Amino acid sequence: MTGFGKAECLNNNRKITIEIRTLNSKLTDVSIKTPNLWKDRELEIRNELINHLNRGKVELHISIEEAVEEMTAQFNETAIVKYYRQIADIATQNNIPLPPDVLCSIVCMPDVIKLERQETNEQEWHDLLLGIRQALEQVNSFREQEGLTLKKDILSRMRLIEAYITDIEEFETQRIDVIKNRLRQSLIDYAGETVIDQNRFEQELIYYLEKIDINEEKVRLRNHCSYFAETANDGDGIGKKLGFIAQEIGREINTIGSKANNADMQQIVVRMKDELEKIKEQLLNVL
Repeated sequence: MTGFGKAECLNNNRKITIEIRTLNSKLTDVSIKTPNLWKDRELEIRNELINHLNRGKVELHISIEEAVEEMTAQFNETAIVKYYRQIADIATQNNIPLPPDVLCSIVCMPDVIKLERQETNEQEWHDLLLGIRQALEQVNSFREQEGLTLKKDILSRMRLIEAYITDIEEFETQRIDVIKNRLRQSLIDYAGETVIDQNRFEQELIYYLEKIDINEEKVRLRNHCSYFAETANDGDGIGKKLGFIAQEIGREINTIGSKANNADMQQIVVRMKDELEKIKEQLLNVL
């Protein structure tokens, strides 16, 4: 699920900014961007993220704004001497006078000045960890709000599928009458009305109607829909379970469609399938 959290903390004149972004993913994919000061703490940071965020694509970015007075500048004397000798040799070989401000130019060369930051201490690490947890709380709050919206949408679609079951029932009696008349007429057209054994015809008709009866499928489908709604209210870690229930719902809908033998019923089945596919898409975002 998507989420965003941000926290800031100030320690030893360092302003530390923590940003966490999450996207939906079936697996846990953690990406950490942190200054070198805390490279040795990356494993602890990763474990903190995994413990608070069940799964998903997680990006953590930590940045530092450090006061200049907290930095110590040092000249690299070895580098300065090497630069000066090389410049002097080039000037001598090409008869070029050595400029008086050559030292100012050398100071601007790479690796001549090194800014050293103070090392971190346990208190600063403690403050950073608190900041990460604050950002994680915001992320989870963001996720919870999105989850409530998803839950409302998913359950409304599930209720619509249940309502379609009632719509299907309106066509069942009509379907049976149509099938009886069609079979009777086909038999008359083939063998003639005088040779029809009514008892045998009724027996065969009952056998055929039993094969296309959908009462069991309707009962199971209603039970699955109710179980789905109950599971949705259970709490965290229900995404996979809801996915399994949705698969069972899909099987019952497919069976009803294969037994329908009625255009109106099959149209309703198509609408049920459409709602179920939308539910499955949403379930990909449910933890």
